[in-house]
Formats: sequence, structure tokens, C-alpha cells
Amino acid sequence: MHKSHILKLIVEQLSHDLGVLFKAAKTAHEASIHEENIPDNKYDTLGLEASYIAQGQANRAQEIKQALQSYSHLTLQRFDDDSAIRLTALVTLQTMDGATKTIFIGPLEGGLRVMDHQTEVTVITPGSPLGRSLIGRRTGDCIEVGSGSSCKEFEIVQAC
Repeated sequence: MHKSHILKLIVEQLSHDLGVLFKAAKTAHEASIHEENIPDNKYDTLGLEASYIAQGQANRAQEIKQALQSYSHLTLQRFDDDSAIRLTALVTLQTMDGATKTIFIGPLEGGLRVMDHQTEVTVITPGSPLGRSLIGRRTGDCIEVGSGSSCKEFEIVQAC
């Protein structure tokens, strides 16, 4: 698995999401100003509701546009087994029962998922609980995320 390919998949997904949101915001905006949505009385709020939806979608589209610019200019860092994990690390974690999880530490859009062949890669940010636990750690370290009954323990099996 190559980080440059993962980065390309992230940019492609963000571009797709931006296009979908742009179309949705445009449709909601058109609905908000359509003549059939002109209120007949003070309780007729369909046009107002559509304008709120359009604004929310436009705001989200702006966030994705910012993330797209950030990822398009992102410089991938090189890591080896002795390197401390930081931004742009592609990390494979393993639970005590042997399940693995692949993480890319990116600047924005935590929670975004992309598929690289049969492997799902989840983008996290350094500010997320898992990101905070990983930053500064190295291959072979174990981390705990969460607390109480929701606490999970992972071993860092690879960081590149």
C-alpha cells in the first residue's frame, strides 16, 4: 500500500463529495426561491427551510473545498520503524484479537474512508482521540483509546 495512492484516493473522494454537495446546495437554493415556495402566510416556511438547507450545504461544501486544497498541497513524510508518528503517517493498528485497522493521519476530514483494494483506510486528524494517542509513538508501541468499558487497546504494527 503506497501513501501516494492513498492521498490520491482521498483527493478523488473529496472532489466527488464536493461535486455532490455543490449540486445539492444549488438544488436547495433553487427550491428556496421557487415561486411555488413563496409563503402564503406566516406559517408557510417551506422556502425558509429550503434556504437553511442550502446554506448548510454551501457551508459544508466550503469545508470540503478547504480540505481538498489542503490535501492537494500535502507533502507526504517518510517514516521507518524508529520514526515518531506524525501528520501523513499511514498506520496499521492491531487489536489483541488480531483484527487490523489502517489509519491515515491527515490535516482535515477525520472520518473520511477510502478503499485501497480490499483495505479500508480511515482518515483521522491529530486532534482526534486516536490521533492524540498515536502522535509521537512508534512501531511496536501499544496505545489505549477510550475509557472504562469502551477502552480499546491497539498495537502499532506498521507506520510508513
